[in-house]
Amino acid sequence: MSDMEKSELSEQALQAAHRAVQNLREQIITVMVGQASVVEQVLISLFAAGHVLIEGVPGLGKTLLVRALARGCSATFSRIQFTPDLMPSDITGHAMFDAKSETFKIRRGPIFTNLLLADEINRAPAKTQAALLEVMQEQQVTIEGKAMPMSLPFMTLATQNPIEQEGTYPLPEAQLDRFLLKILIGYPSAQDEAALVRAVTESQVGDTINVDAVRPVLSAEDVIKLQQVAARLRVDERVLDYAVSIVRRSRDWPGILVGAGPRGGIALVRAARAAALLNGLDFVTPDDVKRVVLPALRHRIVVSPESEIEGQDADALLGAIVEQIDAPRT
Repeated sequence: MSDMEKSELSEQALQAAHRAVQNLREQIITVMVGQASVVEQVLISLFAAGHVLIEGVPGLGKTLLVRALARGCSATFSRIQFTPDLMPSDITGHAMFDAKSETFKIRRGPIFTNLLLADEINRAPAKTQAALLEVMQEQQVTIEGKAMPMSLPFMTLATQNPIEQEGTYPLPEAQLDRFLLKILIGYPSAQDEAALVRAVTESQVGDTINVDAVRPVLSAEDVIKLQQVAARLRVDERVLDYAVSIVRRSRDWPGILVGAGPRGGIALVRAARAAALLNGLDFVTPDDVKRVVLPALRHRIVVSPESEIEGQDADALLGAIVEQIDAPRT
């Protein structure tokens, strides 16, 4: 990966980065059967140095995806099961009195990791959810007034169940805005589901897929270098204006009560850069922007009650905006 350390992005560096990304994607797909688009969007968020909110019913492999990603990146991994009685200190850690030394010592919580799985995040109250705000934005945790930086790379992958709303606490807008992408994970196709059932039930005890099949192909340092490569990819002014136009159009589009803010445009360009890296390009195309519009903006707009009654959701409205705005062509 030494090519990626060069100050200027050469053709060799780009090819090395693209091979590294493809190797990681291939490793994760070996266990994530039938979820290629979900894997791609998670990798886009990882290489854009962002966080993701994954929404889907139980049993679709959300935890498996994070474990496979951690193994492929040789990264540390923690899982927090969010419950109504979970306290902020259960996530971040706390000061503990040591009787032997007669001093207070900081006991770090599970948040100190590379990949954090916040499982069913909407089951905890807002006070506990807010414990993630600082670390997601500033890459640090403050305990007893002491700021403690995180080891990089750091990524939060939060999950929530869309159909079971009893006993849940909707995520506040400030927290939703900190997720680079909101990914919807659905049921696999009949063919993929048959392959999944075959893989889990054939000569195996239990009902989980073994992530040992995932080979570590990157180090944590490699991930950071790939993030730097993605950040250096060229974005033409016309492509940037195209992304901003989509965001601005969401603010006066019929059926949208509240449009995306400026952070939506930033997220769109960051994600489009990472999407271009996955394609092996050294520049962002309008198609890269289109690929990430839905996951980057669907959680940043508020659909009007009238549109919801008519059966229109955020994806349908954003799709209509993209269709109306002309993409720049060379």
